[in-house]
Amino acid sequence: MVTSVPRLVVAAPASGSGKTTVATGLMAAFASRGLAVSPHKVGPDYIDPGYHALATGRVGRNLDAYLCGAELVAPLFAHGARGCDLAVVEGVMGLYDGAAGQGELASTAHVAKLLRAPVVLVVDASSQSRSVAALVHGFASWDPEVRVAGVILNKVGSDRHETLLREALDASGVPVLGVLRRAPQVDTPSRHLGLVPVAERRDGAVEAVAAMASQVRRGCDLEALLALARSAPALSGAAWEAGEALASCAPASRAVPLPGAGAPGSPLPPGRPRPEAPDGPERSRPGPRTTVAVAGGPAFTFSYAEHAELLTAAGAEVVTFDPLRDERLPEGTGGLVIGGGFPEVYAPELSANEPLREAVAELALGGAPVAAECAGLLYLSRELDGQPMCGVLDASARMDERLTLGYRDAVAVSDSVLAEAGTRMRGHEFHRTVVEPGAGAAPAWGVRAPARRVEGFVQQGVHASYLHTHWASTPGVARRFVERCLTS
Repeated sequence: MVTSVPRLVVAAPASGSGKTTVATGLMAAFASRGLAVSPHKVGPDYIDPGYHALATGRVGRNLDAYLCGAELVAPLFAHGARGCDLAVVEGVMGLYDGAAGQGELASTAHVAKLLRAPVVLVVDASSQSRSVAALVHGFASWDPEVRVAGVILNKVGSDRHETLLREALDASGVPVLGVLRRAPQVDTPSRHLGLVPVAERRDGAVEAVAAMASQVRRGCDLEALLALARSAPALSGAAWEAGEALASCAPASRAVPLPGAGAPGSPLPPGRPRPEAPDGPERSRPGPRTTVAVAGGPAFTFSYAEHAELLTAAGAEVVTFDPLRDERLPEGTGGLVIGGGFPEVYAPELSANEPLREAVAELALGGAPVAAECAGLLYLSRELDGQPMCGVLDASARMDERLTLGYRDAVAVSDSVLAEAGTRMRGHEFHRTVVEPGAGAAPAWGVRAPARRVEGFVQQGVHASYLHTHWASTPGVARRFVERCLTS
C-alpha cells in the first residue's frame, strides 16, 4: 500500500515560537478552501489536537515515536490521513528536541524523517533581525536528512523589520513562505498545564481558530505551502487498522512475566454485584458486545482516538458521558475508562454530582473493569483538594506547585484488567498534583526513571495510575479490558 497524501510538518527552534498558531491557522485556512485536512500533533500533547479538530472538522491525532514506537508513526499517520487532500503536522518543542537523553527519539525532526515530510520552520523574530539567517541556517544544516524547506516569520513588528529579515534570509537558501505580525487576538489562554482545552471554552476557541486562519491567510503564501506539501514523496506500507492490530498482537493476558514481578492485585471490599452487561449491536466483529463508558466533557478532555477504535474493534460499544452533568452511567455499562483532564479545576462541581460518584463507586466495588489515568486517578480517590470524590481508592489528592513531566518506561507490577504482571509499556506523566499514598498494596506500575519507584493502584477490577499510555503500542490491552468486561 502507498500513502501519497501531501503533508507538511510545522516546527520551530523552541517552544513559544508560534507553532500552534501557524499549524492551526494553516489547517483552518486550507479547510475553508474545501480541502479535507488531516490534523496531527507530534508527541503526547492532548490539548492542541482539540484546536486542530475545531479547525478541520476531523479528529486530531498524535504521532509519538516514544509511546508507540517509530515503526507505528507512518501507519498511524496513514490511518488518520486516509482520504484527505492534505495533512498538517504540528511539531513539539524545538525541532530537534526529543525524549531526554535519547537523541532524536520522538523529536519533531525524527517524525518528519519517518514521514519523509518537508519542514516549515516558524521563527519568533520579535527580538532579532540579521541573526535570523544564522538561526535558520543552523537548523536547516544540522541534519541533512531533515528537509527544512521554508520559514514563516512570526511576531514581526513593522514593514522595516520585515525588510531586514527578508534581506538577511536571501542568502540562506530557505525561502520565506509567510510573515505574521504581532496579533494578540489569536492568543489562547493558558494555565498550569498549557492551553485551556477547547471543551472548556468552545465559543472563545472558535473565535481564536478563526483569527488564526485569518492571520495565516493574510501573511502566508498558501499556494507555495500547498505545492511544498505536494512535493513530499509517497510512503509505502499499510495504514494502521484497529481490527488488524488486535488480530496480530499477542494477547495482553499471555504476556510473559518478568523476574520479580509483583503479586496479583488485592480485592476491593465486597459490594453489590455488578449487573451483567447486555450485548450491544455488532459493528466490527461478531460475538457478544459490552458497553464501555468513557469519561468526557470539560473535566476529562485527554484521550487518544485510537483507544476508542481499539475498544470498538475488541467488541465494545463505546459511550461517552460527562461526569460534570450526567447523574448516571450509560445504560448497561460493563466497564469504565476515565482518562486525563483537569478535575482539579472542577473539583467542586464533580463533588456536587453525588449520584454519579455513587454510581462509579458501586460499579467499581461490584468488580467491573475500570481504567483510570491521571485525572481518573484523582476522581477515584477519596478526596481532591478537600472535596469528596468517588472514594474507590483510599487515597487523597491535592494540587502541588511542582510539575511532574516526562516519558516513562514502565512494567506492570500486578495482574490487572489491562495487563498481566511483567508486561512492559511506555507512558508519559504530566501533572501538578500529588496523590497520597502514591501506590496501593498492589501497585500498577514499576517505573525506572527518573527514579526507581512503584506507583498507582490495582484493586480487583480497578487500574488507576498517573501514567498516560497509548494503546496502539500494545493493542492487547484493549482486548484484555473488553474481555474482562464481558466475563467479570
